Amino acid sequence: MIQPSASSAAAAVTQAPRTATPAEPDSTGMTKYFVLDTNVLLHNPGALTMFADNHVLIPLTVLEELDKFKKNNDDVGRNCREVIRQLDRLRERGKLSEGVEWNGHGGTIRVVFAKAERPAALPEDVPDNRIISVAWALQQEGKPAVMISKDINVRLKADALGVPAEDFEAQKVDSDRLYRGYRDLEASSAVINQMYDEKQLAMDELLADVAAAEALAPTDAADGVLPEAPLVIEPNEFVQLRGRDDTSHTALARRLADTEHLIPVHAPRRPTYGVVPRNLQQTMAIDLLLDDEIKLVSLLGTAGTGKTLLAIAAGMQKVFGDQTYDKLLVARPIMPMGRDIGYLPGDKDEKLSAWMQPIFDNLEYLLSSRGVGGQQADSRPAEQRIQTLMAGGQLVLEPLTYIRGRSIPNQFMIVDEAQNLTPHEVKTIVSRVGEGTKIVLTGDAAQIDNPYLDASSNGMSYLIERMRPAGQVGHVTLAKSERSELASLAVDLL
Repeated sequence: MIQPSASSAAAAVTQAPRTATPAEPDSTGMTKYFVLDTNVLLHNPGALTMFADNHVLIPLTVLEELDKFKKNNDDVGRNCREVIRQLDRLRERGKLSEGVEWNGHGGTIRVVFAKAERPAALPEDVPDNRIISVAWALQQEGKPAVMISKDINVRLKADALGVPAEDFEAQKVDSDRLYRGYRDLEASSAVINQMYDEKQLAMDELLADVAAAEALAPTDAADGVLPEAPLVIEPNEFVQLRGRDDTSHTALARRLADTEHLIPVHAPRRPTYGVVPRNLQQTMAIDLLLDDEIKLVSLLGTAGTGKTLLAIAAGMQKVFGDQTYDKLLVARPIMPMGRDIGYLPGDKDEKLSAWMQPIFDNLEYLLSSRGVGGQQADSRPAEQRIQTLMAGGQLVLEPLTYIRGRSIPNQFMIVDEAQNLTPHEVKTIVSRVGEGTKIVLTGDAAQIDNPYLDASSNGMSYLIERMRPAGQVGHVTLAKSERSELASLAVDLL
């Protein structure tokens, strides 16, 4: 990453996400002192320049901890080196111990070298305690200090000492109101019939029909209810229409990319590599997966909703059946659930087989008699057919560890378990997509194994919310588990 100039960095601040960030001034307009924890900088090296005209303080302990990660070959190591380079450039402008102004608006970045006063309850031999002590000492001087950390325990300790503590929220979204990719609307039977007859429906006609119905609805001006925001249907968003007078009269439509028209959506007439959609959301997902004009698809859903199976089935159909793409590339982050089992024996492929077993399970199902049935006549076992596809280069399974620096053209690419990626990692992966490639991200925001991510800060949620206006992007949140009756019960009751 190239460090932005002062002007470009200031522009980056003005283009921050719509969610509130710690850099926003308080009601008094007072300049704040933000003390950054190490994990904030490792999560996003751009955090240094995301606090507008406030003061950013980097405790000496943070530099010492960064020194431990700088030789790592993963994203943590790269982020660490980027932070160090940014601080080195700032050093050329002035003394970091006194604070260096970086944006021309009063915002400064300072490294706290002096030993800070600390409460007696915090032992000095714990690095987190020394970092918290910097914020505590500032507060004792009467300065509005805020501790910024992605470590919940650090925030709890700071709060217990009376020091305001916040998570780094510059790349957070509201997970409770995350974009679903579809909406339900009531419409007149005439509008629904018109869409079926003409095979399309102008959005103005639908919006006028909805507005006319709302105007006739009884209202109470004294109830204190705020008016709803204007109805906006995003590109490639699905709309389930229900008859206003007859609820059994329904239709499923999708806004066609950047056009001002809705087109009717039907379940595919033939199975997609042996897979038939079992519910409405799966029908939406298949529609996006099989549309070559949509270059990025995100599928979010709980365990058993079929997101990975649908993505792989569509990829196999497009690569092996229609031959639209040259390869099917499936990648997963190397992130264990629970305690890791340590180093794995064997070469790269043998090590990878343990991490990619969920993908093998889906492939074996799709290539078995249960999945494909009579579509693909082949007497060989599913395992042998998978090995043949991999040996021929049509099927590639690999970890995301080796994705940086690559260019991936004309492939159907699936990134599974994307909820364990940071926003920066998702940006890195999507930016690898070359000409003619379609990328699909699948994940479950309720099953995050990365200790510094949650449903609001993970890269997949961030991508869903930020990419929703793009005409080449589609998203569906799958709600119903279809794996088995027992799996559905587990999702609902446990």
